Amino acid sequence: MMAPPKKSCLLRLWFLALLAISFSASAIVIRDDVDDSKYRVPSSEFSALVDMPGEGHGVLIAPQWVVTAAHAVTWQSEIAQVTIAGEPRDVERLVIHPGYKKPPQNLLDQALATWDWTLFRVLLSSSDDIALLKLAQPVADVSPVAINKSDDEFGQIIKVIGKGATGNGVTGYEFSSSHRTELRRAYNKVTSADGRWLCYMFDKPSDALLLEGGSGSGDSGGPALLQTEKELLLAGLTSWSDPQSIDRTPGRYGQITCNVRLSHYKDWIENIIFKRP
Repeated sequence: MMAPPKKSCLLRLWFLALLAISFSASAIVIRDDVDDSKYRVPSSEFSALVDMPGEGHGVLIAPQWVVTAAHAVTWQSEIAQVTIAGEPRDVERLVIHPGYKKPPQNLLDQALATWDWTLFRVLLSSSDDIALLKLAQPVADVSPVAINKSDDEFGQIIKVIGKGATGNGVTGYEFSSSHRTELRRAYNKVTSADGRWLCYMFDKPSDALLLEGGSGSGDSGGPALLQTEKELLLAGLTSWSDPQSIDRTPGRYGQITCNVRLSHYKDWIENIIFKRP
């Protein structure tokens, strides 16, 4: 079994990706029996993807607004710029949902000492892990993506996109793996959807979609997309994962990833963007 990383490294990993049982959620971990080239895509695959400084993502949902996971931005002292379609865009202000809960240090210390993440996971699941960034200027060269407003996610196929850590379902990936790699996309089936969250499991090849994928470190706040007959909708934002295993290696088959469910937050988002009381 891989030795756990140093505590200082773990602290950053957990707060960056809202770890459940120590593993961050975000990027694309692929099937071990499918070539990586099948998962890689050009930036034009989803031009509304927003790159946060260093690591982490968001999505352009209005000409002047980006939605992301709160933990993907609160670990940094300031977000002055983000990158959209390869161009830096200045940020005017950041709005964190008032229900966001940053895990307390003592709870993290207990989990690190015992490797029992039960209460840590309970706290994560009760947190509103969502934030909005207002850009200084509207984006004119990229079309925003609409959010899904219907409570119809269960059983649907979603497309997840990200540039974070990668590996495969057999080996997982190492904590020290790069958190910003090549852009990849994968597909999965929503296995649960209620309240704040919609979740999916990274299945073994015998039960998996052709290009099924799981989550990794470094792209929290990235999109989970639904393709309807008329348009592509933003259903969720990558938030946290539970590996469903005592093995301390992230990204293996069986891992469950939970995404911020945007249909649950549609009123909050619209109230902020349109300045409703």
